[in-house]
Amino acid sequence: MTDPHELQVVNPATEETLATVPAASADDVAAAVARAVPAQRAWAAFAPADRARLLRRFADTVDAHIEELALLEVREAGHTLGNARWEAGNARDLLLYAAGGAERLLGSQIPVLGGWNVTFHEPLGVVGVIAPWNFPMPIAAWGSFPALAAGNAVVLKPAETTPLTALRLAELALDAGLPEHLFQVLPGHGHTAGRALVDHPDIAKIVFTGSTRTGHEVMERCARQLKPVTLELGGKSPNIVFADADLKAALDPFSFLDNAGQDCCARTRVLVQREVYDEARAFLAAALAAVVVGDPADEKTQMGPLISRAQLDRVRSHVPDGAPALRGTAPDGPGFWFPPTVLTDAAPDSPAAVEEIFGPVAVLLPFDDERDAIRLANDTPYGLSGSIWTRDLGRALRVSGAVRAGNLSVNSHSSVRYWTPFGGFKQSGLGRELGPDALTAFTETKNVFLSTEGPLK
Repeated sequence: MTDPHELQVVNPATEETLATVPAASADDVAAAVARAVPAQRAWAAFAPADRARLLRRFADTVDAHIEELALLEVREAGHTLGNARWEAGNARDLLLYAAGGAERLLGSQIPVLGGWNVTFHEPLGVVGVIAPWNFPMPIAAWGSFPALAAGNAVVLKPAETTPLTALRLAELALDAGLPEHLFQVLPGHGHTAGRALVDHPDIAKIVFTGSTRTGHEVMERCARQLKPVTLELGGKSPNIVFADADLKAALDPFSFLDNAGQDCCARTRVLVQREVYDEARAFLAAALAAVVVGDPADEKTQMGPLISRAQLDRVRSHVPDGAPALRGTAPDGPGFWFPPTVLTDAAPDSPAAVEEIFGPVAVLLPFDDERDAIRLANDTPYGLSGSIWTRDLGRALRVSGAVRAGNLSVNSHSSVRYWTPFGGFKQSGLGRELGPDALTAFTETKNVFLSTEGPLK
């Protein structure tokens, strides 16, 4: 039976217990918020240049511990070593980017009659961040670091299965000289610590990344207090491949196998123009067979395990026994392994084609023409990301304008850059993270009018 007072952190490649971590209660959340309130007020009073300086020092401290953080991510999340190094580097780079923004939270001077009108961006207060298990380090950073740069305090609840890198980041923040209680990490269960964080009246905003179902609940609970939210939720992203595309680049299997497919932006709906469908199928069959699945700590490994037994069972439920498919291989024995898989005979409206599986499984679907491709791409409740592959610039612009998704790439599978905005349409979320406006998402705009016709004249 699961102990409600602790979290078991399990290595998904071996099923061995790595650590036992105390699970925060609702009282623990309340105490953390009470500590964060005065810490935030003091932090907001820092000169922007001093906040920036400390955040740059935090980035330097993270940089000095890149390998340690990466290895911790490999062990707790099953990420390949290369991916984990990128994730730790992304947290470092976002700190540097956010630090630059701390000194550039510029207001406006607006022409008015009879005086001067100026605007200010003021920090919200204490921000609650609820991070997922699929990318524990970078997504925790996306919600936390711009909020800190804008003058807020942060209480971060990492996912139950992956709290270790978040706890280590909080230690490194203190080592770098950030004020105590400014950036607190509280591992805990969603139904206790997460709910307490969402409901606390002194939490000024919630940033949540996770399932669409839970996102609905978070938004409903925040609405009771008119509390703003940023929600980054599910995805079922299309990869639209026209006949004139570079098939080798377009059909890169890691567009849906990266992180064992546990990626909201994974291109799991592979839409291929009918003229090249057979060629695409043959290419994918060979590509899947060549994928190296195994120990994520091995430099040669290209794909690791799923995060948990529950996730493995979920993925299996979407791949019926005997279903026509292209398959790679996966290890036997301990660990939550599933082979790279592409379903080749799934109906466009089947569960595998429309539901987020969150595993190394894609569906291969043919389309006839541009209109048919757009119809298939939009035939999903999600709208987070996607790719369009064609040599025709006009077509690329038309299809980009027609596909309902927040992040599209033409002749690329890239979705995330810390200097560009990230977020989804439809059931994929609300609001944007990252990019040049990341800090302003954690501020209120104050408008001040100074009359030149009264005593100040």
